[in-house]
Amino acid sequence: MTAPDHDADVLRAGVAGTTATDVPATQAPEQTRDGGQRLQLFAYLQAPEHRTYLAIMRLFTSTLLADLSAGEVGAALAAAEREGRVAAGESDVDTVIDRLKQLVKWGNLVAGRRETIASSIAEFQHGSVRYQVSKLAVRVQRDVDALLRVPEGAREVSRELLPAIDRGLSGIGVALSEALAVERRDPKAKPARKARERLAEQVTTVFLQHAELAATVRDFYAYLGQVVTRHQLAPDEISGFRNLLVEYIQMVVEDVLRHTATIAGSLAGLAGVRSELLRLLGPADQLGVDVERARGRTIADWQELTDWFVDSPGRPSQVAALREATARAIGSLLASVKRATSGGGLVPGRRGELLKLAKWFDGADETTAHQVYSAAFGLHSARHLLPAPDYDSDNDKVAWRDGPVLDVTVSVRSRGDRGARGRTSRVLDDPMTEETLLAQARQADERRSAAVAELAAASSQLAERKLSGDALGVLCELLTLAMAQREGSDDSGTALDPVHRLRVTVRPEAGRETRISSAAGTLTLRDTVLEVSGDGAIPETPENVRGAAR
Repeated sequence: MTAPDHDADVLRAGVAGTTATDVPATQAPEQTRDGGQRLQLFAYLQAPEHRTYLAIMRLFTSTLLADLSAGEVGAALAAAEREGRVAAGESDVDTVIDRLKQLVKWGNLVAGRRETIASSIAEFQHGSVRYQVSKLAVRVQRDVDALLRVPEGAREVSRELLPAIDRGLSGIGVALSEALAVERRDPKAKPARKARERLAEQVTTVFLQHAELAATVRDFYAYLGQVVTRHQLAPDEISGFRNLLVEYIQMVVEDVLRHTATIAGSLAGLAGVRSELLRLLGPADQLGVDVERARGRTIADWQELTDWFVDSPGRPSQVAALREATARAIGSLLASVKRATSGGGLVPGRRGELLKLAKWFDGADETTAHQVYSAAFGLHSARHLLPAPDYDSDNDKVAWRDGPVLDVTVSVRSRGDRGARGRTSRVLDDPMTEETLLAQARQADERRSAAVAELAAASSQLAERKLSGDALGVLCELLTLAMAQREGSDDSGTALDPVHRLRVTVRPEAGRETRISSAAGTLTLRDTVLEVSGDGAIPETPENVRGAAR
């Protein structure tokens, strides 16, 4: 091994966070990188030379199996430098080598080596050291380019995917039945392999469609939350958002609710044969065991798909969250309409005047803009339409329209001045109210302690004892927490009182009925066994003793 080869191996090992001798030959660097080191993959986006780093990463991710040297990268950067997309001097070979080494240190690139014919030692060093992009860096750059292409407006929800997902889940059931039938006859025959391939095609298509649907829903409601919470909206904006909320969102929610029932039924039918489905979609032997598989090949993927459409105990579905978010958005729009129609106070708002002034600035030339600025704000001989900065500097290279943007406060928009309104209220000392609240808190603690003690005493005779209203309330509280811990109706759940030593356990048992009598009525749990354990006393700890002493 030559010295440069050893340096390349050290660079590869440094990306993984280990020494060169500690990295197994079959283990990729990304598999040994922890979360903090993975976040370094985004470091080049905030670097001062981020334009150069973006051009380099786009060069490596534009083709498959890109294997480039510093000279080849420099030649590509020279064209970008002539077009003004990177700073001058960034295509120099020494500068390019520094940029590539920094990307290797962050983990975006991996250093390699290849035989080359060179006329000098420098040319050999520049041409023999090759660079390849890492797998996670490809994903980072792909997400960055997608983010830079996203417009600022709302994203359309892919409603047409809902019936496609519905038909796809039904098709999975049919394809699974056919695959199992063919497998029983001859599992190694060509028809069995074709049936498994058709099943895999159906599963992959459904999960890709659901991923696109979920992404469009999240992006649309993120935009919606951004605009409906604005304090002041113009009349045309209110009209546009009204159409968006009343018409478009109503159509989206109706489509989701219409297909949710059938999709939930299909998922419930596939839940019983999920093990057979995953067995037929077994790991690909050609890729080995440690491979990132497509969606739909694990139990977690199917559970995530089910949780999107179906509510579970203590875990509402995304469909329920969609309805709740729609209700909040409509409420925010109504509040904006109320502010706009009420005038926002006794003094009329200055929003229209500020918009008119901004329109004048937008249509004015440089000389007219200075005159309008002097007349509007009473300031003269100003280069920029900005207040004086905190530091003593004058950036005369940036036009006022391209400079930093200042947020106009609500006070300026409504009243035209920055003065504070009202006065600071005094902090009142009311010892009688304080003592009353403390007494009420002590009484509440005593009642809960008595209720917990009553439950602990009746733990072995719940069916025979008649509980008080407070004891039943504590029992229902712990019972709700225990049932929320269950993943399904066939699982057990448990809940512990955070202060007292009292534990409630609920587990399913077919044909068993539990009745609990109380002063408020009778609680009946069918096919369920309820167990209460503990003495209900507060544990004696040094902290409790010191608190009691105080």
